[in-house]
Amino acid sequence: MGVFYRKIYQRLLEWKSRNGRTGLLIEGARRVGKSTIAEEFARKEYRSYILIDFSNCTQAVKDAFLNEIPHPNRFFQILSIEYGVELHERNTLFIFDEVQFFPKAREAIKHLVADGRFDYLETGSLISIRKNVEGILIPSEEERVRMYPMDFEEFAIALGEEMLLWYIKECFTERKPLIKEFHQRALRLFREYMIVGGMPASVSAYISKEIHSFDDADFEKKQILNLYRSDIMKIDSACRAKVLSIYDGIPFLLSQHEKRIVFSQIDKGSSFDKFKETFFWLEDSMIANLAFNTTDPEVGLSLNEDRTYVKCYMGDTGLLLSYTFDENDETDKGLYRELFLGRLSINEGMFFENAIAQTLRVSGRRLFFYTHYDKTAKRNDIEIDFIISKGSKIKNKIYPIEVKSSDTYSYRSLQRFMARYSHRIGGAYIIHPKNYAEKEGITFLPCYMAFMI
Repeated sequence: MGVFYRKIYQRLLEWKSRNGRTGLLIEGARRVGKSTIAEEFARKEYRSYILIDFSNCTQAVKDAFLNEIPHPNRFFQILSIEYGVELHERNTLFIFDEVQFFPKAREAIKHLVADGRFDYLETGSLISIRKNVEGILIPSEEERVRMYPMDFEEFAIALGEEMLLWYIKECFTERKPLIKEFHQRALRLFREYMIVGGMPASVSAYISKEIHSFDDADFEKKQILNLYRSDIMKIDSACRAKVLSIYDGIPFLLSQHEKRIVFSQIDKGSSFDKFKETFFWLEDSMIANLAFNTTDPEVGLSLNEDRTYVKCYMGDTGLLLSYTFDENDETDKGLYRELFLGRLSINEGMFFENAIAQTLRVSGRRLFFYTHYDKTAKRNDIEIDFIISKGSKIKNKIYPIEVKSSDTYSYRSLQRFMARYSHRIGGAYIIHPKNYAEKEGITFLPCYMAFMI
């Protein structure tokens, strides 16, 4: 698998420029490319490096962490000999890969950073789960950064579409539509991204042949889905069934109108409190992206968060597609064709909405939505897919976002929301398959521009 351009590389360079004052932990879902980017960074930016994979390292290495940390010279000598790598002061990087398998290595960061001779990167998944932090002191010298599947921009660069990206950004900045030909091309690229997803193995398989193959990408995605299920099956039995019930239910929930989880339908008489540990696991694994209802949308959206109303999106839209249509050993080729051409008659909206949730989450935003129940009409009269806040601390405003997967739609719900909270709103977006436009105080944004928000 090739090494793709990843935006997190710049974050690693910024960390390195601080001259070893902290270790850096890259956390993310399995198979998002953490180990690959860490090793690529080590190769390019250091004279030498040692990658310690705690999923299969020797007992001698583990013993060094357990017994020799108070004796740094002996500790470094053991690792240098074990891996056959010469160490260079301030020019060698240690990578603690899959650190969740050996939490004591995380604890050692405090002492290793204090030693000051080398730099330390960690990678891990499920790093906050109780069993992975039990009995250790998480060092304050450990920075953390989250790594997500490839976003649309990274995907486009992997497919050699840098010039198209430049044009998309120019049109967004100048607030103008793309020329029709390029709009259609950008839209096709976004649909490719939804189908293939952002898992590096899937992208690599897709572009490995001169004629790109959705089938090859699908094979890799199903391997990843099997890995995720295997991880879930290792959870303590008390929590496993609940995690599986939510995980298996994601496609069904997203295909419904409201999309939110109704806990009583999963377990009669249950509530969010009974599923707290379940959602913690899904969020910490980064397999899923959670969105919570904000009851009074202000700039501090989390201050009015109602956790009894929750939506659960898949962390990667390509994985969602393969998971949704996994009844057969091979995903129907006709499905790919219909979605790619924009002719899928059912479920297309769920993939569009999941892709936008993924886009917002990758940008570092937490996900919030809004629902208002009209007691007189006995129905929801306002439903907003996402709400974000932007601006300075003094002039912060909220921005409602509606996601539409077809060319024809109404947006009365958004108009009601804008009328209700006009003094709080800095702008509003409808993300759709059509070209860029502005009217009635709303920015109609083509889906391929969503990453620019």
